[in-house]
Amino acid sequence: MSRFDKWLERRARNIARKTSRRFFLAKLGTALVGASAYPLLPIARSQATALASEADPGSPEDCEYWRYCAIDGFLCACCGGTASSCPPGTALSPITWIGTCRNPADGKNYIISYNDCCGQSACRRCQCMRNEGDKPVYLTSQANDVNWCSGSSADMVYNCSIAAIMGVEDEA
Repeated sequence: MSRFDKWLERRARNIARKTSRRFFLAKLGTALVGASAYPLLPIARSQATALASEADPGSPEDCEYWRYCAIDGFLCACCGGTASSCPPGTALSPITWIGTCRNPADGKNYIISYNDCCGQSACRRCQCMRNEGDKPVYLTSQANDVNWCSGSSADMVYNCSIAAIMGVEDEA
């Protein structure tokens, strides 16, 4: 027997002495549950943004911009930020509402996350109130008339709203 085989056998026997079948089954179960939850993780944003940026018609400073189909508030693109990032000095609210908007350039529906940017006084420029698909406030994940800054660790003062692309709607 080679040195490597002897070393490997010693390691395997040592591990077998120190661990039980119950420990092994617990770890295996954890791995299986973790693997089954993998598809539930959030969508990779960089891929969805790359897909939309190839054909991104319109101006983010215009209320008729295709991503803003369910937005309600001041546009961050007019306040020192972009369509998908907050202006300097503000913080992104961790709570969001979602919508699905059709990109006229490629005809695909994109899942859009609308977040409020919080921490400074309201921008008050480029107010946009498009309520396509808006639901009553008791369906909060699809309601746009809520001050989402109340869930933020920053000041509860609302500044503006962004529209970040989260993914492409499946065509099943």
